[in-house]
Amino acid sequence: MQAARRWSGGLAAVTLVAGMAIPASATTLLRQSLDELVASNRTIVVGQVVDAHSYWNKEHTFILTDVRIAPDDVAKGRLQNREVTVTLMGGKVGDLTTLIVGGPELVPGKSYVLFLNQANLPGAANALTVRDLCQGVFDVEIAADGLRAISQANQHPLVPDSRGSFDAPGGREGLQLGTMLRSIHDIEARQNGRQEVK
Repeated sequence: MQAARRWSGGLAAVTLVAGMAIPASATTLLRQSLDELVASNRTIVVGQVVDAHSYWNKEHTFILTDVRIAPDDVAKGRLQNREVTVTLMGGKVGDLTTLIVGGPELVPGKSYVLFLNQANLPGAANALTVRDLCQGVFDVEIAADGLRAISQANQHPLVPDSRGSFDAPGGREGLQLGTMLRSIHDIEARQNGRQEVK
């Protein structure tokens, strides 16, 4: 009976954590186009995960994970250092794991295209993070035609956008990495041109 109570309490805690981690502006899985991802993020990098470290925030109320990235390319924005640290909500400390539904998964040794922006996380103000969760991370994979970038959002259902599209950019096959990076540069140039006209 005590074990059942402990399990029930743990489930309530996981549910509470999931609820806390779903502010509408940051975790809505409304499908975003590549144009929208480029427009809403200040920094876009291609890089390899060096390591990851999970820890309790200062208040000991939420687990965060700092992920060190060694960038190979900066598609948008500027980096001041050779490495960049991205802070994610969730992680594992001891026997406790905080899982963010629809959150990004960054594994040491693997390469990704990351759409990054500053955000206030629980106990981490103005942290550089993947604000768009799984939609802001593309796995870089080797394919027959070279490197491809495949959105992690393919693993989660997306609410269709205003045009009725519900597939992540590139779909399950992904986008050829070089083509994606050229598209990001073109989108940014077009968006900057629009801003200048205003």
